[in-house]
Amino acid sequence: MNFPAELKYSKSHEWVRVLSDGTAQIGLTDYAQKELGDLVFVNLPQPEDEIRAGEAFADVESVKAVSDVYAPVNGTVVEVNEELLDAPELINQDPYEAWFVKVEQVEEAETLLSAEEYEAFVAQEANK
Repeated sequence: MNFPAELKYSKSHEWVRVLSDGTAQIGLTDYAQKELGDLVFVNLPQPEDEIRAGEAFADVESVKAVSDVYAPVNGTVVEVNEELLDAPELINQDPYEAWFVKVEQVEEAETLLSAEEYEAFVAQEANK
């Protein structure tokens, strides 16, 4: 499994990439997409929507179930990845390039994990 070191992670299996302009991209981790299976539908928020850490901001539908996607940070959506609406399988193909939203006015949640911490968390989850 892949855990890019430059990203931060949430215990609900989302990643955050802070960009040079101060905005942040948010997506689902490699672990999450593997657990969900083949994704067939994505429901995204609208630009200017406020997201709050720990609250659902999107959902994905796989051949197994519908699952919420939780915000790992607080912020305002400035862009959604519309490619995912037509091709949700991009998340399965490359979860760290298939970002869901770009957010500005980002307030990081204190609970975000480093790649090493997230990898250890996933290992614990797998052993339950």
